[in-house]
Amino acid sequence: MPLLMTMINLVLLLSIFILFVQVFPEEAALRPNVVNVGAIFSFDTINGKVAKVAMKAAEDDINSDPSILGGRKLSVALHDSNYSSFLSFIGALQFMETDTVAIIGPQSSVMAHVLSHLANELHVPLLSFTALDPGLSPLQYPFFVQTAPNDKFQMIAIAEMVSYFGWAEVIAVFSDDNQNRNGIIMLDDKLAERRCRISYKATLPPDPMAKRSDVLRELAKIQMMESRVIVLNTFSKTGLLVFEVAKSLGMMEKGYVWIASTWLSTVLDSTSPLKPETANSIRGALTLRPHTPDSKRKRDFISRWNQLSNGSIGLNPYGLFAYDTVWMIARAVKLLFDQGGNISFSNDERLISLTGMDLNLSALSIFDGGKQLLKNVIETKMTGLTGPVRFNQDRFLINPSYDIINTVETGYRQVGYWSNHSGLSIVPPETLYGKKPNRSSSNQHLDSVVWPGGETIKPRGWVFPNNGRELRIVVPNRVSYRDFVSVVNGTNKVQGYCIDVFLAAIKLMPYAVPYRFIPFGNGHENPSYYELVSKIAAGVFDGAVGDIAIVTDRTRIVDFTQPYIESGLVVVAPVKKISSNPWSFSRPFTPSMWAVTAAFFLIVGSVVWVLEHKINDEFRGSPRQQIVTIL
Repeated sequence: MPLLMTMINLVLLLSIFILFVQVFPEEAALRPNVVNVGAIFSFDTINGKVAKVAMKAAEDDINSDPSILGGRKLSVALHDSNYSSFLSFIGALQFMETDTVAIIGPQSSVMAHVLSHLANELHVPLLSFTALDPGLSPLQYPFFVQTAPNDKFQMIAIAEMVSYFGWAEVIAVFSDDNQNRNGIIMLDDKLAERRCRISYKATLPPDPMAKRSDVLRELAKIQMMESRVIVLNTFSKTGLLVFEVAKSLGMMEKGYVWIASTWLSTVLDSTSPLKPETANSIRGALTLRPHTPDSKRKRDFISRWNQLSNGSIGLNPYGLFAYDTVWMIARAVKLLFDQGGNISFSNDERLISLTGMDLNLSALSIFDGGKQLLKNVIETKMTGLTGPVRFNQDRFLINPSYDIINTVETGYRQVGYWSNHSGLSIVPPETLYGKKPNRSSSNQHLDSVVWPGGETIKPRGWVFPNNGRELRIVVPNRVSYRDFVSVVNGTNKVQGYCIDVFLAAIKLMPYAVPYRFIPFGNGHENPSYYELVSKIAAGVFDGAVGDIAIVTDRTRIVDFTQPYIESGLVVVAPVKKISSNPWSFSRPFTPSMWAVTAAFFLIVGSVVWVLEHKINDEFRGSPRQQIVTIL
């Protein structure tokens, strides 16, 4: 009997289990116990190493709080692309075959352009805090989200720094890939808005393929050019190679200016201590670092970092962005569940129809909740390690800002901040967000900078190029007034007062100015000054020295120096030294002049007496009284 009851109970339990599986299989599949997220990075890079540790920390923190995903676990699977675009693509396909709801990455903008097309078709959001190419438009790539400030703002910051220091031209050195190339295009546009420009663009092979010979060839060209302000937009391996070669060429000495994009700040933050030769080669450069406001959560995470990373690498801001990105996905998935959404995938009929191929394309399926998850991500409103995390209508993070860092002998020092709200300042941007924006030039400030060569005085930013031609200075070959300027007969020598003034000015220049004088005119008649000035405006000559009057018509086409001779008619008179006394005012009048003046007084008085005598009682009386009235 007990055996029979046991069998009946087993059959009953088995029947209930079968019924449960038949009734609730779909619900179990739609609410999986594990939420899969992929991550594609080159884990041999600085940002790759930092991101790996930070994402793992975020995963553990999320899974330790059952309220985030309702008891489900978040699983962040890592794929090492190892600098290979092909491996990045393979990793994305693998993730999309395994019901992945979102992918963090890719690390490079080159692959972001490619994988975004795949994400658009399969509705799997891509979130990247390192692929910050300004050309990744949300209109073209709606499923790609940048979770760190777009490089557009970094280029605006550099342009405003160039304008702040008063430089008109810069040279751009960059790796020839999508992100760095588009960044320089953006920089060119922003410099043009401030009446500055890029005078030369030096392209290097994409990181990390640049060789020393590639860098040496480009820097040798730059060394011969006029501008001494160099903007370096690349990644860490190529960037450090550029500084190493520049140091060997003497391009980290007095007179040069180097502005590096955020890659250099990641090296400073995550590589400690720097090799002595590396620290020496970057000394005096300026760089940017994404600004993250101070907070207790941030300080707590920084205090945990050594334990999380086992001291293998230092924390930089992109580690904070990596941590926040994982949390953004977790919160968006939680909201998806709260909204009644599910994690389900459906087959793409277009892929199923591709039969007769060895590729298993049918394994790729469309994430049904992808659009809603993307919407939840874009509408994120949270406070993370990087501060307030929100997106504006253009899908840029609000309040992008950067620290401005100066590399010095002892490491680095912060000289200011840049924010899209207030521009350059020496106070943290978050203290200014509550105030009205003030971008006037008088409100832009930075602390003092130690430039290459240990200089504290702002470099001029340009020199006369070693490979440049001489200045073509035209001088009028006059017939008259040869004391001002003249050509010595039978020679190319010029002389005169104007030439002496020009030579004196040249001697005051702190650098060599090559020039040559070119006579204008046949020497038999005075040349046309209007024609001479017109040739300067047309670029035939670079300048002119001579007795050229400053008149309105000429000022419309060329610029003049301050006049050093006044023209016009003058009176020349001898100078006598005469002592001064109270009666000095009478000296201009001679005795004859005094007599004529007195006679006029009497005549005028007599005429008035004749006219008034008959009708005016004031002019009557004794002769004495009438004489007094006349006077």
